[in-house]
Amino acid sequence: MNPKSLEDIYRIYLPELFHYLYFLCHDYYLAEDLVSETFFRAFLFLEDCPADKVKPWLFKVAYHAFIDYQRKNRRVLLKDHAFFEYIRDGERPDEVMIRRERMQEIAGIIKDLPGHQKQAVLLHDFAEIPYKEAAEIMNVNLSYFKVLLFRARQKIRAADGGRRESE
Repeated sequence: MNPKSLEDIYRIYLPELFHYLYFLCHDYYLAEDLVSETFFRAFLFLEDCPADKVKPWLFKVAYHAFIDYQRKNRRVLLKDHAFFEYIRDGERPDEVMIRRERMQEIAGIIKDLPGHQKQAVLLHDFAEIPYKEAAEIMNVNLSYFKVLLFRARQKIRAADGGRRESE
């Protein structure tokens, strides 16, 4: 693979990989490091990946980089909410604040999900990876992936409903 095509892949998938890894580790700088590690591994092994499977392959590499980090450190801390702090054009300040608060609530709910359920939600709902490819990334069969995603969504709805009722 020539460097120009790796540059194109980097430009296309960097934001999605960063957000995915940020949701996993909840640390802005660690997510940057893991993205760097992901693209370093991609540089070494991308030639073996079919062109139509680059996105799922990169997410799988990113997930494994995160798991490698987690095994070494055995703890994950929530430190930085900068991921959620961006402003869309034309939004009023009150809309921005409401959206930020809502994203923080959802991030808190997702953070509390069991590992595989969190993975399923992040891959399919946030990274918009199709069911089959997300199941391959997680090394589970398709039907089990759908069960994980369904259960995760149920827990998110229940937790979100409980928070809203208490307000």
